[in-house]
Amino acid sequence: MTASALPPARTGTRPGTRTVLIAGGGLAGLTLALALKHANGAALDVRVLDPGGARAERHRGRAYAVAAGGRRMLARLGVWDGIAGAAEPITRMEISDSRLADPVRPAFLSFGDTPGGAEEPFAHMVEAEPLGAALLAACAESGVTIQPAAVTRAACAGGRMVAELSGGERLSADLLVAADGARSRLREAARIGWVGWSYPQVGIVATIGHARPHGGRAFEHFLPSGPFAILPLPDGGALGHRSSIVWTERKADAGALLSGGPDEVLGEIGRRFTHDLGDIALERGPHSYPLSLGMARAFQAERLALLGDAAHVIHPIAGQGLNLGLADAAALADGVTDAMRLGLDPGAPDVLRAYERARRFDTLAMAATTDGLNRLFSNDALPLRLARDLGLGLVDRLPGLKGLFIREAAQQRDSVPRLMR
Repeated sequence: MTASALPPARTGTRPGTRTVLIAGGGLAGLTLALALKHANGAALDVRVLDPGGARAERHRGRAYAVAAGGRRMLARLGVWDGIAGAAEPITRMEISDSRLADPVRPAFLSFGDTPGGAEEPFAHMVEAEPLGAALLAACAESGVTIQPAAVTRAACAGGRMVAELSGGERLSADLLVAADGARSRLREAARIGWVGWSYPQVGIVATIGHARPHGGRAFEHFLPSGPFAILPLPDGGALGHRSSIVWTERKADAGALLSGGPDEVLGEIGRRFTHDLGDIALERGPHSYPLSLGMARAFQAERLALLGDAAHVIHPIAGQGLNLGLADAAALADGVTDAMRLGLDPGAPDVLRAYERARRFDTLAMAATTDGLNRLFSNDALPLRLARDLGLGLVDRLPGLKGLFIREAAQQRDSVPRLMR
């Protein structure tokens, strides 16, 4: 982004007040806005710029596994108490590896609910709409400005970032955060490269009602076409109990599988669903979306930071997409707040380089892990099947190694941002 094209802009803040603009009102962008305002109060003007005004309805139909670190962050920001009733703790995870026609799917690996004797589950399932609504309400209460506008151009001028909005308004800021998704226009305008590829798979999400209680158990069935996850939701619906599914299917087959009526689609889901939960019904969905892996070559440029999907996109096999975005928000909020408390520039190069260092390794590691797991399990090669089932069985019999995996999933390690500890 060059400094040449944009005329002077207004800040709209008191002298001495710093300004952060966040382009994109998704869950990660709203969490960052709230964290910045929560820590810095009136000393920092925080604005979320989103063409749709960051409405909660945009998230309808999705559900996420929020890891323990993300839950702790939301609790510190005063959001969790408002959504705890809409969150379902994952008390157990059971993993199987089978073919679609196999009559029995034995669990080769299972995880209990508490990492290393901790008092909290390693994750909670939360539907995106109530989470988005709670974040919006908390942002409004804390003084974050939600502005229904898109950033159409941005350039650095005079040591500031100048953003031109879709209505023609121009704003000046110390820092602009690109939280505008995997096809980020701000990332492209900053000429930050993108490395990645598309998978020959699509992701399918739906909410399923079932007759028997799930007891907080999550299931991950590894099938030759891709993983089929059943994730517990709070009770409700016509059958009394609910779960969210995240179904990975070959792109070449997905159209035919989803092209029938509701009964045909439910029949295909039933072939993959666990029999432990009794009769099932389709409550919401299905919705499909293409799957890909991608990583920005840099997470920052001059007075610009990339957040969430604008910085990285991974396979949903481990359910870590939102958690990566929340960790980005926590790390950037930590860095900006440290600079503010020392009276330093929150958009300075050293602040943004520190943010990139804090997030790049963990993000690369998670991207490599999810890609490797997908390639290892999304096939029907007999030698690979025997090797991976042996590996799963060994992990299941080694409590120390199993505890390490749970602590990683729960973000219980020294490298996580302070807000998530």
